[in-house]
Amino acid sequence: MRRTSIRGLVLASTATVMLAGSLGVAQASPSPAPADDDVDGAGKYAAGLLRAMERDLGLPLDRAVERLDFQAEAADTTAAASKTLDSFAGSWVDPVRDVVYVAVTDTADKRAAKALGATVVTAEHSADELDSWKAALDNTLLDGAAAGFDKNRAPSWYVDPAENRIVVGVAKGARAAVKDAVAEAGVPADAVTYVTEATPRTYIDVVGGNAYTINGTSRCSVGFTVGDGFVTAGHCGTTGSTTAGPSGTFVGSSFPGNDYAYVRVASGNTLIGAVNNYSGSRVNVAGSTPAAVGASVCRSGSTTGWRCGTIQAFNATVNYSQGSVSGLIRTTVCAEPGDSGGSLLAGNQAQGMTSGGSGNCSSGGTTYFQPVNEALSAYGVSLRTGGGSTTPPPTGACTGYESTASSSLSSGQSANTSSFTAASGTFRGCLDGPSGTDFDLYLQKQSSGTWRTVAQGITASADETVSYTGTSGTYRWRVTAYSGSGSFTLGWDAP
Repeated sequence: MRRTSIRGLVLASTATVMLAGSLGVAQASPSPAPADDDVDGAGKYAAGLLRAMERDLGLPLDRAVERLDFQAEAADTTAAASKTLDSFAGSWVDPVRDVVYVAVTDTADKRAAKALGATVVTAEHSADELDSWKAALDNTLLDGAAAGFDKNRAPSWYVDPAENRIVVGVAKGARAAVKDAVAEAGVPADAVTYVTEATPRTYIDVVGGNAYTINGTSRCSVGFTVGDGFVTAGHCGTTGSTTAGPSGTFVGSSFPGNDYAYVRVASGNTLIGAVNNYSGSRVNVAGSTPAAVGASVCRSGSTTGWRCGTIQAFNATVNYSQGSVSGLIRTTVCAEPGDSGGSLLAGNQAQGMTSGGSGNCSSGGTTYFQPVNEALSAYGVSLRTGGGSTTPPPTGACTGYESTASSSLSSGQSANTSSFTAASGTFRGCLDGPSGTDFDLYLQKQSSGTWRTVAQGITASADETVSYTGTSGTYRWRVTAYSGSGSFTLGWDAP
């Protein structure tokens, strides 16, 4: 269910008390919530994600929601344009004006592009030409490195669709040598822009943190959970390397060339299809639809937490000291050592895993990401979504839990358990709602006198399950009858 607003997740201020296994019922008209919870449609996106966009992009919450909605539509437009326009020359978005641009080299394609809802511009070079020249640079500069060309002179190169050019990063004092190498690759001089760029590095560091460690010596960040493990950066570990927190083994790793890896975790670990937003809750992953150039994205990593920026380019090639990697997403998001492997999201859509870059989160920088879909395809695994549960919702009464309660609700009503104090650990909830209805389950934590949702089960079913690993504090469960009425049973375990 994607229509629950953040306002709907903040409980009424009227106290409710659970007595003899029953729940207090809060009527459908709660007291006014804080201002940041009054945003229409904000329930489609996690509150922590929106606040990170506010912090890093200067966007008020309502504007952040509008931008993410626009980006979802723009992704469909750009995908259709690339498939249907013969003279397609690239696409990008203007995140300030909410405009999606499509470039074409043949004016005959303008009408078709406009019909897709895009603003059309005429370009000199087609996307195929730019991609072929970029591939030529891959072949010449990377092969040239073995023949004597110092690849560190050109830290990166990528296609910039808005400029209709190949952008080549140049180390200080190396412009002449790089220009000669680009000319040798056969790329027209008028199709290239040179920019001075710092040398990137991979984000791996031997420090502790809220992440996973490799061979007991180094630290990286989990990317996205898949069937029986997670995908992360390839430079984090080689095939056969072992991990801790969670325990597991690298069953596949590709670096350089690519920068992805697949870690199979040991039994006993709980895999969740969500991303830590470092504000006490998680962002549920809904899919892996690629965003467009110019789209706003946010990254999660164990060193610097949530950080946001924009996509600058796709299919970028980067030269690290360990080797070259192609096909990366170039962004303005900052990152630091230890963030490697971490998740990049556009709204609730998985984009990629942190590879490396230049700069830091104090002064800003450029960060590259390995596209997640390439890793999923390489290992034949599927992304975990919607919290990551691989078992169907309960079909009978929720039994076997430490605590249980039952009550009944009419459509639009909500019921809250009494608050309870819990230690750090895993919370599990089970809701058995009346057949044919749409009941939802929320776990909420008290923070500064306000109840905030930290986990939720909001499918279109009457039955829901929730699993959440959190810190110590005061919690409660909330059941909402989104549509339909009847009796329900709630069961839960707390650490």
